[in-house]
This record gives sequence, C-alpha cells and structure tokens, in this order.
Amino acid sequence: MTEWVKRPKPYVPDLRRFGALCDGNYQRLRKLRKLEVAGQPVCEFELHRENQYLGRVRIEVLQTTKFTETLLLEQVHNSGRWLNNPQMTVRVYHDAAMAEIISCYRQRQIAPVNDYPNRYMHHPDEKVQVNSFLADWLDFCLRFGHLPMEHAAWTAGGGLE
Repeated sequence: MTEWVKRPKPYVPDLRRFGALCDGNYQRLRKLRKLEVAGQPVCEFELHRENQYLGRVRIEVLQTTKFTETLLLEQVHNSGRWLNNPQMTVRVYHDAAMAEIISCYRQRQIAPVNDYPNRYMHHPDEKVQVNSFLADWLDFCLRFGHLPMEHAAWTAGGGLE
C-alpha cells in the first residue's frame, strides 16, 4: 500500500507586495535622512517615548555609487538589555526609489527565497519579513525620534515627522 504524502507548495514571492514594501521603506528613510548634515556620513538621533529613553539610532553611509547607496542602520544603547538592538545593511536604489535590507547584523546576506527546512531555519519568506520589520522600525523611529539636545531642532514628543 502506497502512502501519499502531500508536499507543501513552494513559496513564490509576491513581487508587487515586496516592491511596495521597499518603496515605503525608501520614503521612510528619506524622511529620517533629512536630519543629515551635508557631507557627514553619519546621522544620529535619539528615541524617546514620553520620558523614557529608548536608545540612539545611527544611520551611516557605507558606500555611494551613481544610483545606489549602502547604509548601516543600527540602534544602540537600548535600555532593554533583553532585546537585541537592530543592525541592518540597507541598499537604497535612488533610480527606482526603493530600499531593501541586504543583510542583518553584518553577518549574512538574505536570500529572496529559502527552502524549508534549511540549515539556519530561515523562513521561506525571510526577505519579506525582515523588510517588514524595517518598515515597522522606521515608523517607530519617525514617531519617537528626536534630535539630541545639542541640536536646536529638538522636538519634545513630536517625533521626526
């Protein structure tokens, strides 16, 4: 007697959804990067929710070419020691107005599709998930981000939007 095993359907990325996600991340990064001082490769701001200090976000330009930039985005000095601070390498495509994570924690590149199960237990849609996280994190930064006190544009409680 032959037993039939139903194999799961292979994951097929939704390119329209992914493109919209990368477009949104580009727009969010544009808003955050308005804080940059011309000619400086690093932009920093603090995260505060009411009177609670949540950390400092750092955006560093790693590489610039004619149509793209590679950025390192990281949150440092998070008050919650149990939480890993986000650290992502993001490729910004200015000609396409898109931004996507190309690696996390400076260790690995993210494959567009992963077989499952796999050696590292990455989800089949890992690339979509980390870029969704980037969208949520950038929204959080826009809502709770403030320039440090030494800058004149400090906005208490108003966020960076």
